[in-house]
Amino acid sequence: MNYQAILEEIREEIKPLFQKGKVADYIPALGRVDPTHFAMSLQLFDGTTFGVGDVDCKFSIQSISKVFTYSMAISLYQKTLHKRLWHEPSGNPFNSLVQLEHEKGIPRNPFINAGAIVITDILRSKYKDQTFSKIINFIKDIGNDENIDYDKEIALSEIKTGFRNMALVNMMKSFKNISNEIKDVMQIYFKQCSISMSSKQLSRAMLYLANHGIDPITKKEFLTSSQAKRLNSLMLTCGHYDASGDFAFRVGLPGKSGVGGGIVAIVPDLMSICVWSPKLNKKGNSLVGTKALELFTTKTGLSIF
Repeated sequence: MNYQAILEEIREEIKPLFQKGKVADYIPALGRVDPTHFAMSLQLFDGTTFGVGDVDCKFSIQSISKVFTYSMAISLYQKTLHKRLWHEPSGNPFNSLVQLEHEKGIPRNPFINAGAIVITDILRSKYKDQTFSKIINFIKDIGNDENIDYDKEIALSEIKTGFRNMALVNMMKSFKNISNEIKDVMQIYFKQCSISMSSKQLSRAMLYLANHGIDPITKKEFLTSSQAKRLNSLMLTCGHYDASGDFAFRVGLPGKSGVGGGIVAIVPDLMSICVWSPKLNKKGNSLVGTKALELFTTKTGLSIF
């Protein structure tokens, strides 16, 4: 299959959509990102890559970081994670306070903000002051790339304006579902969301999830096959907040989005994909990116269904 030709076709077909959507300006530093950026990268098991657009341009991965932190947590505490958070779709916005209060401080899944904050708290209990360095080193290892860091400007912007997230963590603390100091947990959380990667780097870093937890290039095992299965199922059912069902309907692949405009997706036993376009739809997912992935699975027939 000529993947490069297919990517070129997709880039042409999505051009009319760039007039739609809106960047995530509720985080001031993200609001200043050039909305015309577009990148799409594919990574195959043999190391072959394909791409179009700004594939080397780095962007804030935001909630895509939740895939990495959950990978770390599930490898450490798979049997006990269910006591702190569930694995069900939320059916509500990613920062819903109403649902969290109704369910007594137990987040629905690790990919909504409350769930990811709980995961950060769990990692903080394990790694103490080394938590963020452990997270970023895990990503460097899983992506086989030392040139990964976080964007200090975006992290500071989130710390200054993340009032909703602070409300979530305080509510969970009141239900005794946060063990560490709130300030410590949230500084780590905001920094992990501010990690900066390109579409090429992200497609490479997600390859282990397409191969049952093992990087097919380096042969390193990051998750067991069972753990990778669980993580992929969560990406399919919960990876796009309350639009996860729509993404599964249109694209048909496990995936995870971030409000920085990135989306990663997995084709089991074949490849990982990353697309980036900063303008979001009303559900907080990349508008152009979602359509690009829909076109890709339609043109290639590569879907899990």
